[in-house]
Amino acid sequence: MTQPTLIRREGAHLRTALHLANRSVPVLPLRAGKVPFGNCSACRNNACGGRPNMKTPGPCACPSPCHAWAAATADLATLTGRPWATAWAQAAAVAYHPGGIGLTVVDLDHADAIAWARRTLPATRTVTTTRGEHWIYQGAMQSTNAVRDGVDIKSTMVYARWLGPGTGTMTALPDTVRALIVKGPSPARPASRTVTVPVPVGGGECPHRVPAYLERGIAMAEQRITQVTIGVHATVYRVFLAVLSAHGRCGCLTETHMARLFAAAQAKGESLRHCTDAWANALTRLGL
Repeated sequence: MTQPTLIRREGAHLRTALHLANRSVPVLPLRAGKVPFGNCSACRNNACGGRPNMKTPGPCACPSPCHAWAAATADLATLTGRPWATAWAQAAAVAYHPGGIGLTVVDLDHADAIAWARRTLPATRTVTTTRGEHWIYQGAMQSTNAVRDGVDIKSTMVYARWLGPGTGTMTALPDTVRALIVKGPSPARPASRTVTVPVPVGGGECPHRVPAYLERGIAMAEQRITQVTIGVHATVYRVFLAVLSAHGRCGCLTETHMARLFAAAQAKGESLRHCTDAWANALTRLGL
């Protein structure tokens, strides 16, 4: 079957998808309820290994539109081949992977959220949605839901519905948006703590107080967390343990250092509670 025939048969959603793909936008079909098509039998329950930690779009070896956002593609042959064409025939909407093209969508779900954005965020390209607006910025970041009431961040490792090109000039992703995913301390359990134990017995200036030494250690810890692809929770605990083992007995760690490590862990999907528990467990194990 030729591509023009497929386009006529599968309808407007496939035409939209091909239009976007020709501009290198990775797309995927959504079924009713704005959800992706389920994995095929070969990929169900992640039997194929999946792509749960991928930061770039693209299907696994399976030819089906599996694995939600990770299936998004701009490959025309894939989009018009079987069984993708069957999915397009049943699709209720088109989605795209914002992070795959270096974009971030601030999804504003109601009027109060829009009013907050207009007071707080720099103007950028805006797309009207069924309940509110998408504000689209140039630049990718970690995706997080419910950063405040009615506000989600859609960028890497998620999909967003395509609702048209929008209006206005796209601007660079501001620090104001990036800061939305940094969680504050919990009232019941602080997100971080300053280690204030005395310097080692024997006196003398603590070598960790040399800024370059401590900065290098924290930077290496952040990098270790950022680069992990499997076993994130265990890796975060081991990194916290290593940092406290090296720097925890001299009192040189501060809230800023803790916040950096927690932010790196949360960017990999760790919850605030898991970060706090891992930190507390490391302190306990080291007797701090």
